[in-house]
Amino acid sequence: MSSFQTALVITGAVVLIIVVAYNAWSNYRNAPRRARPVAAPPPDGAEPLRQEPLLYGLAPPLAAGGDDPLPDLPLRLDPVAAPAETAPARGALDALIDAIVPIGAEHPVSGDAALAALPPTRRAGSKPFAIEGLNEATGQWEKPQGGQRYHSFQAGVQLANRLGALNEIEFSEFVAKVQAFADAINAAPEFPDMRHEVARARELDQFASSHDAQLSFVLRARQAAWSPGYVQQSAAPLGFVAGTMPGRLVLPAPEPGLPPLLTLSYDAQAAMSDEPERSALREVGLSVDVPQVARAEQPFVRLREVAAQLGQAMDGVLCDQNGQMLPAMAMDPIAADLEQLYDQLDERELSAGSVLARRLFS
Repeated sequence: MSSFQTALVITGAVVLIIVVAYNAWSNYRNAPRRARPVAAPPPDGAEPLRQEPLLYGLAPPLAAGGDDPLPDLPLRLDPVAAPAETAPARGALDALIDAIVPIGAEHPVSGDAALAALPPTRRAGSKPFAIEGLNEATGQWEKPQGGQRYHSFQAGVQLANRLGALNEIEFSEFVAKVQAFADAINAAPEFPDMRHEVARARELDQFASSHDAQLSFVLRARQAAWSPGYVQQSAAPLGFVAGTMPGRLVLPAPEPGLPPLLTLSYDAQAAMSDEPERSALREVGLSVDVPQVARAEQPFVRLREVAAQLGQAMDGVLCDQNGQMLPAMAMDPIAADLEQLYDQLDERELSAGSVLARRLFS
């Protein structure tokens, strides 16, 4: 073999090695980032997997970075008047968001009899309703309980939720179920005017629709994609735990049973894959359900902090729902709009995170 041929062979071998090395480096660089292996925790003292509180329903996303993220619709400041008949102690039903029906019994009714007379379902169409009794011993409104006695009852159906306002058909179904309960315990209900209650429902629904918001953002990978395990491992130090649905992590509220402060979501198919570590995620969502979380928890501040920390740890960039990068200054107007929204909810006695707000915005 001549010197020229030898040089060609050597040159070809060098080029081949470079190509193979480049391809290997490129595959490594672009492969989904995987979770780092960690030592298994000891059996004793291992913490069980925490689950998120249930959150029913979602509001239409609030555009992050839009010109009008919170519609400025007229706010009715005068609260809805409560029924003329009042009780010694307030129960779960509230005239602000419920149509309430007093039910007067001729004689005290046992809790067992009341339980037997309750309708099998607690919904009228898409609206929840409840029946409460005034406990003869404690003077408290409560759901009927065995072994107790009640001399008065009240029934209430929710005027609105995220599925819309109470309509005539739903109100009629509510009336039929309450009348059947009253007949069974030999009591007389005092139904309000249907047209008045439906009008109240529409007004409440209009207010709720114009003051409902779910802030949603996207954290997008700059270069290498992420595996589901890598996302979970990166979010865990910030307090995120597994949600009730695949591809969902939540930042729990300080008090058990309350809706989560923040939600981190990604492709559910990737989460359920037989080999999730081979799944490539290019983005994850960060969101907060504004009316469900108390203002004092500062969920938007927490969201910004989490986005910054995850962006640094995972080499990601925060974007809006359209994929447009969001500079820090774009978040300040959203924070100002949120404060205005909180004020309007407070004025209507539907403060974010309150029991009534969680019921209405569900």
